[in-house]
Amino acid sequence: MRIKLERYHGLGNDYVVFDPNQNELNLKPEIVRMICDRNEGLGADGILEGPIIKEDGMHVIIWNPDGSQSETSGNGVRIFAKYLRDGNYIQKKNFTLFTENGPHEVTFLNEDGTRLRISMGKISFFSEDIPVTGEAREVINEDMVFGRTLYPVTCVSVGNPHCVIPMKEISKALVCKIGTYAECAKYFPNRINTQIMQVIDKENINIEIFERGAGYTLASGTGAAAAAAVAHKLGMTNSKVIVHMPGGSLQVEVEDDFSVFMTGDVFYVAKITLSNEFALKLHSL
Repeated sequence: MRIKLERYHGLGNDYVVFDPNQNELNLKPEIVRMICDRNEGLGADGILEGPIIKEDGMHVIIWNPDGSQSETSGNGVRIFAKYLRDGNYIQKKNFTLFTENGPHEVTFLNEDGTRLRISMGKISFFSEDIPVTGEAREVINEDMVFGRTLYPVTCVSVGNPHCVIPMKEISKALVCKIGTYAECAKYFPNRINTQIMQVIDKENINIEIFERGAGYTLASGTGAAAAAAVAHKLGMTNSKVIVHMPGGSLQVEVEDDFSVFMTGDVFYVAKITLSNEFALKLHSL
């Protein structure tokens, strides 16, 4: 009946790893919500379920704290890669990890596996890929209304959907205000992640993040990739930038075809064994 989890964080974006090879419990939305609840549960920005071992390699399922699943996560991929190394599933310096969005190439940059470079796939600005309602087009610098205010919005898919709004000044309060409206706006059939972006110079940007299914977060790998790609597309930055977030910074490289690579750190926090009382409650859901 014991349930064992591992806690990690990437720039303050905290996940717990649920290894189905070590636990006799089938995750479902109600269980995920209970574990991620910061008042009555363990508390987390999400759960990484895996490794799920298939013929093509290691797979991970990424759960949001509201019980929905995410196609991918930059911080989640780096964290889970570190878990695979810690758990002796992976010993190689380079390997491929699969999310719902497809393969991510992972490279460990130091011996303890705390610094990693990962491929985030190819950014798409096309409305069908994101998706965004209306005619087929690249969604670049379009006027959209969130909460009765008009904003210049550029939307991208990083395997999951994002809208990015360049601004002179950004704050937690402002992204929460905009993100609350944007997440479920009529433009976005699958909801949206929101970043407001301040360009410092050609090699540095600041962002604040509001994630669908999670709310305000200190950092986001896919959010950093989205913002870097948008800044480069709009001619505001070079192809390689440092994306600064409240939880820390990531280096993002945008190639000519808008394939994106990300470099950043992750940290192991704790091994957790849930109480029998809490485990029984989860099994009853």
